Amino acid sequence: MASTAGQIIRCKAAVAWEAGKPLVIEEVEVAPPQAMEVRLKILFTSLCHTDVYFWEAKGQTPVFPRIFGHEAGGIVESVGEGVTDLKPGDHVLPVFTGECKECPHCKSEESNMCDLLRINTDRGVMLNDGKSRFSIKGQPIYHFVGTSTFSEYTVVHIGCVAKINPAAPLDKVCVLSCGISTGLGATLNVAKPKKGSSVAIFGLGAVGLAAAEGARIAGASRIIGVDLNANRFNEAKKFGVTEFVNPKDHDKPVQEVCKRINHVLEERVIAEMTDGGVDRSVECTGSISAMISAFECVHDGWGVAVLVGVPSKDDAFKTHPMNLLNERTLKGTFFGNYKPRSDLPSVVEKYMNKELEIEKFITHEVPFSEINKAFDYMLSGASIRCIIRMDA
Repeated sequence: MASTAGQIIRCKAAVAWEAGKPLVIEEVEVAPPQAMEVRLKILFTSLCHTDVYFWEAKGQTPVFPRIFGHEAGGIVESVGEGVTDLKPGDHVLPVFTGECKECPHCKSEESNMCDLLRINTDRGVMLNDGKSRFSIKGQPIYHFVGTSTFSEYTVVHIGCVAKINPAAPLDKVCVLSCGISTGLGATLNVAKPKKGSSVAIFGLGAVGLAAAEGARIAGASRIIGVDLNANRFNEAKKFGVTEFVNPKDHDKPVQEVCKRINHVLEERVIAEMTDGGVDRSVECTGSISAMISAFECVHDGWGVAVLVGVPSKDDAFKTHPMNLLNERTLKGTFFGNYKPRSDLPSVVEKYMNKELEIEKFITHEVPFSEINKAFDYMLSGASIRCIIRMDA
């Protein structure tokens, strides 16, 4: 890899030329990294629902042509001026958000929302010079959330790259770059359920299942999955979900159903429980009604609800102030409160130490040449995560 340092690399990339149209495998030119940037050789990437959402260009400013992809694992090929934390050959995870380590957020133990490198879905160029590092016959191809991992090589700001244990299998831990860590951290870092407690998870997609996995790791005795799709319930059992609620099966609001479940099933609870609500809830749908239900279903006095899903821009969260005055706590989280460079390596170690089970999130695998199949699997609801092998 050292022989390519400082040179333009020609490689294959899956380019989205138009919204909603199949990606096209093209030969692209990838420029060398500039100051505080690194160029990565991507070995494995996976498809996240966020990629699909912006590829469809529903409800946001379309930026095309573009190279999507933000969950990946790779190796550092070369580094730009000023980069001292990484060297060629290091195993890394590129991340859609960053950690500059200098701003007030990065210096705070309570925040991971870097002022410099916080996610920006509209920006299609690098911060250093406002230009793209990708081109085809002189035409710029835009970046996506600073990562663009649907390319054999990509250029990323140093603050958006987490160096990890080289023994960790990149075809597994690549999924930790976004959704899985978001759900896992929402439970472990923000909700913080105690051993033997009850946790309700709203939405059993990839992020919700990761939140359930966090509850399982924390030792929750009861994990209640709430979803409109009953087909997800069997799969959710693998992630520790013990009970299920489909709002369509009840005339009452879900928060009332959860309170009733806590009472009716009390004899089955391993740890001592009280009725009146769950100890913790994590909302992973983006539905404003689910957010309200997630908050109102937690127990007064100690209940904590965590919001993960992103609502529509015109939504408004409405609840009676007494729900807060009765000592229920409402929190929000971004990327599970993980700082990318500081914290992601420890999440990888949870997998290496067999605390975190990643394999059950991976339902499909396709070669890079068939990347559009990954979109088909996601759109049909068949996949949790589909791994894309860049060398195949």
